[in-house]
Amino acid sequence: MIQLTSANIVQVTLWVLIAFSVITWTIIFLKSWMLWSINRRNRSYTKTFWAASDLNAAANLDQDASAIGRIAGIGFHAISDVRNNASSMLELSGDIQSILERSLRQQISKERKTLEQGLSLLASIGSTSPFVGLFGTVWGIMHALQSISEAKSASLDVVAGPIGEALMTTAIGIAAAIPAVLAYNYFIQRIKSTEAELEYFATDFLNLAVKAGLKANSGE
Repeated sequence: MIQLTSANIVQVTLWVLIAFSVITWTIIFLKSWMLWSINRRNRSYTKTFWAASDLNAAANLDQDASAIGRIAGIGFHAISDVRNNASSMLELSGDIQSILERSLRQQISKERKTLEQGLSLLASIGSTSPFVGLFGTVWGIMHALQSISEAKSASLDVVAGPIGEALMTTAIGIAAAIPAVLAYNYFIQRIKSTEAELEYFATDFLNLAVKAGLKANSGE
């Protein structure tokens, strides 16, 4: 059975902080790639969607490859369900708009949850790493005091090693926290921008679908 001494606790703390740092940079790279890919696909789908001749043509586009495409797909499914179950589009125009708007909002909420994956872990690492480092520093100082007591001397040779390890935990704790906090704030802004684009598209889609439905019923 391994007995945890003050020195061992400091080393464990250092490895925990190193693991925090590795996790942070892994999330940063993965999240950066994910947001870049999502925005690229959104731009591609939006360009193709608005180039379509009408809603029927837009409904045939690939909708699963992008967040905006999935929002449009949910909208088309809602429209299809209403048309299949309603005898008069004009009679239920208010209800149709509410159903479509609710469907779009729910899909936007699902997309936002996907975009926010990993951010809570970044926030936790950013807020706890300095305190984990401080914990290691306290234990390192206790180890230094213990060494002084055992050696009955406060020479540099006795205290330099333990105090050096103690200060290192604080430095690594701060080094792990800074990129986590900066990345969290950066991704929050990127996600807000992406979510705004989803909101804009959903609003435009809703207005377009309602107008197209009213025109179709007027033609009938």
